[in-house]
Amino acid sequence: MERLRPESIAKTRYLFFTGKGGVGKTSTACATAVALADQGKKVLIVSTDPASNLQDVFEVELQNQPTRIEAVPNLYAANLDPEEAARAYREKLVGPYRGKLPDAAITSMEEQLSGACTVEIAAFDEFTKLLADEEATQDFDHIVFDTAPTGHTLRLLQLPTAWNQFLDNSTHGASCLGPLAGLQEKKNLYQQTMKALANADETQLILVARPDQSSLNEAKRASSELDQIGIKNQAIIVNGLFKRQSDDQLAMELEKKQQLALGQLPTLFSSMKNYFLPLVPFNLTGLSALRDFFQEDKSVEFDQVEEQAINHLPSIKKMIDNLSTKQQGVFMTMGKGGVGKTTMAAAVAVGLAERGHRVLLTTTDPAAHLSHVLNQEEVTNNLTISKINPVEVVDSYRKQVLAGLDSQLSEDEIAYIKEDLDSPCTEEIAVFRAFAEVVDQSKEEFVVIDTAPTGHTLLLLDAAQSYHLEVERTGGEMPETVQKLIPRLRDSNQTYVALVTLPEATPVFEASRLQEDLRRAGIEPAWWIINQSFQATKTVDPILKGRALSEQKWIDRVSDELAKETVIVPWESEDIIGIDRLKSFV
Repeated sequence: MERLRPESIAKTRYLFFTGKGGVGKTSTACATAVALADQGKKVLIVSTDPASNLQDVFEVELQNQPTRIEAVPNLYAANLDPEEAARAYREKLVGPYRGKLPDAAITSMEEQLSGACTVEIAAFDEFTKLLADEEATQDFDHIVFDTAPTGHTLRLLQLPTAWNQFLDNSTHGASCLGPLAGLQEKKNLYQQTMKALANADETQLILVARPDQSSLNEAKRASSELDQIGIKNQAIIVNGLFKRQSDDQLAMELEKKQQLALGQLPTLFSSMKNYFLPLVPFNLTGLSALRDFFQEDKSVEFDQVEEQAINHLPSIKKMIDNLSTKQQGVFMTMGKGGVGKTTMAAAVAVGLAERGHRVLLTTTDPAAHLSHVLNQEEVTNNLTISKINPVEVVDSYRKQVLAGLDSQLSEDEIAYIKEDLDSPCTEEIAVFRAFAEVVDQSKEEFVVIDTAPTGHTLLLLDAAQSYHLEVERTGGEMPETVQKLIPRLRDSNQTYVALVTLPEATPVFEASRLQEDLRRAGIEPAWWIINQSFQATKTVDPILKGRALSEQKWIDRVSDELAKETVIVPWESEDIIGIDRLKSFV
């Protein structure tokens, strides 16, 4: 594995950076764009990420048209707004029915078109339009995209049924993307874009991951999805590789943990070029920092902070103590992948059980490592574990929907519905139904839920409750358990939501969007948990101390602006597994 140099991946005109939130794809894409521009190439960098901090990185206001970055003569940037594009897309589809259908039907249609999949298709539409504008892009040597479309979206766009009119009249054809026939006029343009994405002479797709097992596994899944639809021109960048500069205990533990994860690289990504970028002790904001990113052995001076944010924030114990006074209720952890919500849910469950409460812990962790350990060890008679396997419940849900389809549907129409049933929205709904059944069985106890449904899913199900067309793709009547649970989740005296984030830009932005999503559904988060904080460890390693100081901005943003109550959790070198570890943790 070699250290990344921008020219190593700049063999094609189009460079697409992709990866889960918080892996560093925006900063890596920006630093690459700056480096190529400094080498004399004319470069355009484009973001289609709703949570993008592209403007923060360059410290300039950006529009949806290429804007010159004055301090870098050859660099231009555009910040496309997929949320706005999604709003326009929704109105285009829903507008003609206003005044003609009941209000409940309109509300249901609007919510159906409010999910992450709709935003992604709108983002795809935005960058496709930009690529088609030859006048705007023809002079650029490289066009760098921060955030590539997922394999699910690209597969949907390849299906012939996505381009016919059957969805407009079918009671079975509700999709998380909406009736794609509304995009019929762009069929040829989309097909040209798909062809360009798969052309190794034109496009390079760069997977960005962190040097930890879960992030590398996620990158592998994304790689496989893209490979299945012909996008094989891939490379991977492992971002944030730590180079120890001291004998600090924390530093040694981090180095060991990363090296164990990196041992899996040859097996996971043997078919593509592997690169790495080091963990740097500063925020990648501003041109100076972006240019330093590719400088080897760059020494950095730190601005010392007299009063660290960590000094004012309590540990997770305070949150558990507060919950304990409630006697019963539903506690849910929410957050993007990799922020530690499963661990936080298990810790809260053990903490409440230790305080004498009856607790049901429900998890959808596919590896189920926490629930496995809890099942093997005696905690207390108060704690019960319920494991929901997402693969199993989605498979059951798919079979239920497909069994109820109209026998007159064509093969193309059935293929479309099958692909739509692979969407993230479908998984959320299937898992939520399983949650509802578990919660319905519990009485007079705490129910702790790992990976809660988003506000969009709740609103989608709620809309279906008042409007009985199958917009949520249940293939049948709304289960009574779901009808009973939705009002309970909106009751702040019965339900307590904790948003889990890391003290970094993208996880904080994404968690804030989740909070807005929940508020639309009438749910107000009670806590934010800032997880894996280096500032909370008191490390003295130069690199990690720099990371700790760079967390200050995001800890302040959460505690001062976003959260009603905030707790903070220090970085841990090992996964918190086992009863003794969980007890000591809380």
